[in-house]
Amino acid sequence: MKIDELYSQNMQVNADYAYLNSKNAAAAAKVAEEQGKDTAATKNSTSKSNKDRVEFSRDTKVSQKMSDEDRAALVQSLKADLNNQMTRFTNMMSQIFQKQGITGLTAQGDNFWQKIASGNFTVDAKTKSEAQAAISEDGYWGVKQTSQRIFDFAYALAGDDTEKMKEMQAAVEKGFEQAGAAWGGPLPSISGETHSAITSLFDDYYEKAGK
Repeated sequence: MKIDELYSQNMQVNADYAYLNSKNAAAAAKVAEEQGKDTAATKNSTSKSNKDRVEFSRDTKVSQKMSDEDRAALVQSLKADLNNQMTRFTNMMSQIFQKQGITGLTAQGDNFWQKIASGNFTVDAKTKSEAQAAISEDGYWGVKQTSQRIFDFAYALAGDDTEKMKEMQAAVEKGFEQAGAAWGGPLPSISGETHSAITSLFDDYYEKAGK
């Protein structure tokens, strides 16, 4: 089955993927900036396994030659990986908000992300440390992994069609615009760095393709 048959609205699919990545990377960066509080409760919790913490993830890489089936499988893999990481992050933030008496927020609403953007919450030292690791050079929400993940997703949808890749790049731009709207203000600097890194990946692709 062709990619176009599987994803007839692939422009919107790619925009949504870029939107979710950029929004969560921005949120992780904001958490990493917050003042950590190394309380007794925090110390006691460090010995317990918490499945909702921000964690690293290894991305599947796009190869030069891929069949339509391989591309479809990669798209599903990237989406599943992102959904898993997003769930862990949003669950963690929901728990933090609830403990601080902040209610009525859900990850499906813009007010959830705007609350993170406001910085009107506190995080413990462990959470802050894990967020810092997640946005580090090799972290899941860092510039390198996030930009490559978004590019790989676009490439998996577009195949080797450079015109479709240009459409995918336009969808990425739309995704970043939507993320900024959901954030309710300027995105953190990591978002701009990620945006620039993605643009470079597209530029390299076009140069190699001779377009």
